[in-house]
Amino acid sequence: MDDLFYMRRALELAQNGTGRVSPNPLVGAVIVKDGRVIGEGWHDRYGGLHAERDALEKCREAGNDPAGAVMYVTLEPCCHHGKQPPCTDALIEAGIRRVVVGSGDPNPKVAGKGIRILREHGITVDEHVLGPECAALNDVFFHYIRTGRPLVVLKYAMTLDGKIAAYTGAARWVTGEEARDHVHRLRNRYSAILIGVNTVLNDDPLLTCRIEGGRDPLRIICDTELRTPVTSQVVRTAGRVPTLFATCSPDARRIDALTAAGCRVLKVGRKDGKVDLKDLFARLGEEGIDSVLVEGGAAIAWSAVSAGVVDQVKAYIAPRIFGGETAKTPVGGRGFPAPDLGVRLDHLRVTRLGQDILVEGNVIRPAGAAPAAGTLEGGDN
Repeated sequence: MDDLFYMRRALELAQNGTGRVSPNPLVGAVIVKDGRVIGEGWHDRYGGLHAERDALEKCREAGNDPAGAVMYVTLEPCCHHGKQPPCTDALIEAGIRRVVVGSGDPNPKVAGKGIRILREHGITVDEHVLGPECAALNDVFFHYIRTGRPLVVLKYAMTLDGKIAAYTGAARWVTGEEARDHVHRLRNRYSAILIGVNTVLNDDPLLTCRIEGGRDPLRIICDTELRTPVTSQVVRTAGRVPTLFATCSPDARRIDALTAAGCRVLKVGRKDGKVDLKDLFARLGEEGIDSVLVEGGAAIAWSAVSAGVVDQVKAYIAPRIFGGETAKTPVGGRGFPAPDLGVRLDHLRVTRLGQDILVEGNVIRPAGAAPAAGTLEGGDN
């Protein structure tokens, strides 16, 4: 067995915390001694044990001595006090002789300090083992720490001819069951899901996560004039699923009605007659919301794209053709006036999901257009 094998196992373990650790990172750890795994752990929930301490605790519960062992961990061990004490202290006290790290931690409180402390105490540290995979695991955490705003992911499903519905408006279902299940896994992963009021009026969605053991994201409805009826599913279920309305409306009666139903109403700036998404995402970042899945229709998709707030795109493509000049496409609005002005993606990834295909990519931002780095110090690390 080699370092890659054990780091892959640590990556698998880290996934167990999906949906529960935000705004902390996903982390997995494996302890190996004399060619045998003697302990495994992961960061399971925000405020809970970090992966290194969880692995050490399970190691000792099994009657194993970690002294002289090697620990594989997907993220650089923390070295400061938060909701949990420093993991570097735990590794030193346990007598770990070597630590293999997947990716560094951009948190200003860590950022290389954890590795330096371990080396100062005589522990051998090897870095960047499966580094790209370990960094990709925490794209949300890294983005949030560096920018102070949530990672914004635009998701949509369309046919081969680029339609999200038939010309009649019928849209169930464009994609198959495997693709729809994957969407629910995204809802479990990201902190919030965002739609526009037109999606509420046309589809009356529930916007919950329907996988076993899943977590419902914060539901955000961009409703400039608060047109959402109190009889809609998102309002009627607000008592059990967190629901936020982003609005520019001063209508106290409508605000009170939504608040009485258990919703939260957030007044944000107005731009071009609609909710200013840049202002909204900045406010969400200040509140610790580290990721938002934009899952509304063509109008809200264009608003996000044209505002320059989209960081990633996930497009589910079904092997179907709907046709129709008036059938809606994934991104509406006026559009860009020339091909070279349109949004481009890089780091493309293609995944087969049953008969459908998922195409993912990161939005390429012009030099100097990326949001300035924030002052966040991140999670409880």
